[in-house]
Amino acid sequence: MTPARHVMVIGGGILGLAVARELALRRGHQVTLLEKEAAWGSHQTGRNSGVVHSGLYYQPGSLKARMCTAGNRSMIEFAQDHGLPVDVCGKLVVAVNDAERPRLAALLDRARANGVPARLLGPAEAREYEPEVAPAAALRVETTAIISYRAVCESLAADLAESGATLHTGQRVTRITSRPGRSGPEIIASASSLEVRADALVNCAGLHSDRIAELAGLELDARIVPFRGEYYELRPARRRLVRGLIYPVPDPSLPFLGVHLTQMIDGSVHAGPNAVLALRREGYRWRDVSAPDMAAALSFPGFWRLARRHYRAGGAEMARSFSRARFAASVARLVPAVTGADLVRAGAGVRAQVLTRSGALADDFLIRAAPRQVHVLKAPSPAATGAFEIARHVADQLAGTMA
Repeated sequence: MTPARHVMVIGGGILGLAVARELALRRGHQVTLLEKEAAWGSHQTGRNSGVVHSGLYYQPGSLKARMCTAGNRSMIEFAQDHGLPVDVCGKLVVAVNDAERPRLAALLDRARANGVPARLLGPAEAREYEPEVAPAAALRVETTAIISYRAVCESLAADLAESGATLHTGQRVTRITSRPGRSGPEIIASASSLEVRADALVNCAGLHSDRIAELAGLELDARIVPFRGEYYELRPARRRLVRGLIYPVPDPSLPFLGVHLTQMIDGSVHAGPNAVLALRREGYRWRDVSAPDMAAALSFPGFWRLARRHYRAGGAEMARSFSRARFAASVARLVPAVTGADLVRAGAGVRAQVLTRSGALADDFLIRAAPRQVHVLKAPSPAATGAFEIARHVADQLAGTMA
């Protein structure tokens, strides 16, 4: 097998940085990383809840399950080795009534299948961890942690620069072509102010990964449709209501975990996210609108098939987006003492949700290989947790395309 001499990575979120690091370490690849923003981890990476997930939720044997469980360990180890703040605080998944007990029990079974340490608690035991909850039952997961993924990105970028990788910010890729080279096909990317020629390409472009894949010549039967998750945070005087992480029992028919409470690494406490259609791929506010992005979503048949199946849930999410009282009511299911007066608007994130033409939500990570190319088409949460494991998987796949 002949390794690629020069690999181009598109996308400077945590996954693109982790892939670049893995390639730089593996057989001494020359690596060039292109990021369209001025800073690393500006979108999905830097706007999530900062949780290092345990691997609790995911289908046993799936990429998500395997890479999240292993990634929990490797991400915590990376932070500790690099002197980055990380807190293995654990979390509580709360069943608020008896009707949710069967789903909580099923979640415990899944935790055991994935090798995640978890135990079922009664109401009194749950309140020993979180005195303000009022559960029928709860699940305690010890291995969940909190971290700053932006800090991880900065550390990865420093490691890459030290290793000799070439890093470019402010470079939006607009064209990808290929032509014969001395040692095989050469991939050429035209960006904002430079052109990069490489032996191989890895696409970690997040919210734009489907577009980069199409520029590179892939034909896709799926499309990214952006969903915004909005957050509030507790006023400083009310942060004492939450000691760590408090999650609801998730609805298995939806790809989102529901509104939860997260103590961040800086001590603040965030509540959220909801899930509403974003009107732009990077639409962090309702007024962020892109006609081309909306046309791409609304012209895709999978969007309308999804909307027909979930219009009630979608309507409820929209109502919660415009009403702090509704948002507070969702939070109060977990911590009854929280009121609308305790919440102030925080930031928002956008999730790159992949839909198929049938309207199915792609559940697992979606990674496609082509000759001398690997495209990470879908890697939302828990991709940040599993970034180093996904990077190893991508590097292995890229090596296979070079055989």
